[in-house]
Amino acid sequence: MTDPEASVRRQPLNGLLKPLAGLLSPLILIYRAISRFMYRIMPKGLFTRTFLIIVAPIVILQSVLVFVFMERHYQLVSRRMSEAVVREIAAVVYVLENFPQDLDHSKIEGLASRTLGMSISVMPLEPLPPPAPKPFFDVIDKELSYAISQKIGKPFWIDTVGRSRFVEIRIQLEDSILRIFTRRSQTYASNSHIFLVWMFSTSLVLVIIALLFLRNQIRPIIRLANAAEAFGRGRPEEDFRASGAREVRRASLAFIDMRRRIERQIEQRTTMLAGVSHDLRTILTRLRLQLAFLGDTPESDAMRKDVDEMSHMLEDYLAFSKGDGDEAIQKTDMALLLEELEEEAEISGQDVTTSFDGPAEADIRRLSMKRCLSNLVTNGCKYGNRVEVKGAIEGRWLIITVDDDGPGIPEDQREIAFRAFHRLDLARNMDETGSGLGLAIARDIARGHGGDLYLEDSPLGG
Repeated sequence: MTDPEASVRRQPLNGLLKPLAGLLSPLILIYRAISRFMYRIMPKGLFTRTFLIIVAPIVILQSVLVFVFMERHYQLVSRRMSEAVVREIAAVVYVLENFPQDLDHSKIEGLASRTLGMSISVMPLEPLPPPAPKPFFDVIDKELSYAISQKIGKPFWIDTVGRSRFVEIRIQLEDSILRIFTRRSQTYASNSHIFLVWMFSTSLVLVIIALLFLRNQIRPIIRLANAAEAFGRGRPEEDFRASGAREVRRASLAFIDMRRRIERQIEQRTTMLAGVSHDLRTILTRLRLQLAFLGDTPESDAMRKDVDEMSHMLEDYLAFSKGDGDEAIQKTDMALLLEELEEEAEISGQDVTTSFDGPAEADIRRLSMKRCLSNLVTNGCKYGNRVEVKGAIEGRWLIITVDDDGPGIPEDQREIAFRAFHRLDLARNMDETGSGLGLAIARDIARGHGGDLYLEDSPLGG
């Protein structure tokens, strides 16, 4: 039974969620678009990403500190210092305008020099010089000009560019010009660069230290990835050991244990298959001997054909199950290997041509690679009349193309053709037999070398 009150409560809730979902859907789309864009532009390496995680907060923090410092501390202190200097100048202007002075103004000049730390002089009335070029980011010019306009309110001229250590100010009085020289250090916070230098230098040192520690933390992960990749290609690193942080050590130990279990399983399977191979070959040998005593009859010929097919299928099964992990990797001349395939095909009466462009030396398992190419060439000759084998080394990749003029394989069945024991003979040639392991063995060998095998349309038609 249903609760009518619960259904009544759900209806208003659903009515509220639908408009909310409609409002959030554009935000979700924008978020996904930004996420995809960031994923495209962001680096993919763990070291670079971790470095950005460390450096980005430091850069943002420093930017905020510099902005706050420049906006609140540096400008505020410079404003207060400029206002103090302007108040002293205003006091001198007030004394000059409201109290009698000696003819050469020596008293007021001495008072300003001894007490205020300024050098002032009273000059005859003359037009003020034209305004000097103003620096765009000069805090002194801006704050001094604003303070003089507010507190003195008389025509003035200021030069903060022409002299490196002093600031020159001229103020127009009623019958004279007051000329003041004051030190730059009196008008702004001159030690602000120390804060910036210390902040950036310490941050740089911290980033370098973080990079050194980060490199040491990333190195065990890279070694683990290289060891796993080498093991997948059949080139296990014997000197690999667990190192790094606790989590990385756990992953490394788990990989070592997994590698040992796989190697032990392969060894057990190889031993078992060797025994099975010996027993089955013994039985097939007895069958051949018994058939030899029967003489040449149609029945015995058919039985010999079945025994030969069983022997061939047995070899394919064992080759597919055993794999090629026991063969050592050696430097091989691929051009010479392809020539051997061509010579063997000529002996069998097959039309096979081979060619190799450029340097031909590659580190491979020679016998297994020859078996891989032989399976492909045999497969092409079985269903076609002509086979062309071309090879080249491009960068770090060995690329070999086998073309034939056979009927080909439909595109939707090409991946199925690599399945073990799967045969497409019913669709291609009813008279040919096989174990259905040729392409599976070839792909297994290619993947064992760190590559892969693909079926594509051939220029010859196959």
